[in-house]
Amino acid sequence: MSAPRLLQVAAMETDLGWLALVGDATRVHQVTFPRASRKAALLAIDVPAEAMVRECDWYPALVRRLQEYAAGAPDDFRDVALDLDHLTPFQRRIVKACRAIGYGQTASYGEVAAAAGNARAARAVGNTMAANRFALLVPCHRVVHRGGDVGRLSGAARQRLRLRRLESLDLASGTVHPPRRRRAATPR
Repeated sequence: MSAPRLLQVAAMETDLGWLALVGDATRVHQVTFPRASRKAALLAIDVPAEAMVRECDWYPALVRRLQEYAAGAPDDFRDVALDLDHLTPFQRRIVKACRAIGYGQTASYGEVAAAAGNARAARAVGNTMAANRFALLVPCHRVVHRGGDVGRLSGAARQRLRLRRLESLDLASGTVHPPRRRRAATPR
């Protein structure tokens, strides 16, 4: 029997609400969508039963970037390493295609499917985005129905609209520069 995996958790308050960031020494395992409270963000964490979880000041550089993004600073987060082990190879290509959508831009489910290698797999894109563990890092809020429609205004759809408005308002202000390109960062 192998030793349980140690995951670290950092909870942070942002202008969008509370987020919880989960990971290990090399990769992010989850970022929750914004919640109303610290407790709600921590309760939204989905970790394997065999994992040991420790709350700490984990990955302070990413915490700061997430807070800056929530305050309106553009960032693409493409340099952040993610744990995609739970995904199929096609789902990983979907995540890669989604992460390639630029700040303030959108792509349809079909366009993401085509970029991932199967133009007829828009439903698979939707299912992958619905199960997205990496809020903000995998910008599922930038994936829309053909024509830009967000679909039903569920809680998740309202969050996506809020994030798209944040990015659009920044672009409209004329003060936003292209997302910062950063060297690949590792958790500390």
